[in-house]
Amino acid sequence: MTARPFVSALRARPGVLRVGNGEPTMTIRVEIPDVWDLVVVETTPQTAVSAVKRAAVHELLPAKITPDELVLKLRGFEILNEDVSLAEVGAIDGSTFLATHRRRRPVR
Repeated sequence: MTARPFVSALRARPGVLRVGNGEPTMTIRVEIPDVWDLVVVETTPQTAVSAVKRAAVHELLPAKITPDELVLKLRGFEILNEDVSLAEVGAIDGSTFLATHRRRRPVR
């Protein structure tokens, strides 16, 4: 694997989350603004978006929140079919995904 993209070093927690089978060839970030945290993910372009989302939510959020409660966005647009690969949604090395609730929630 080549050197990680610059964006993977920005505000990232230490360590890397590996998702998928095979030798990782791309590094992406998954950010969850509700907890102001993100995780760096090493994976392959053929990995399903849903697998990356599940791994990131499991890593960053408490067990009471399931991945189905959140939507995943790339470049501001919601990914409607999470069963497709990262390459099919247009992710490239250094992409940042945002996992958030579909609608704003009231502050408590």
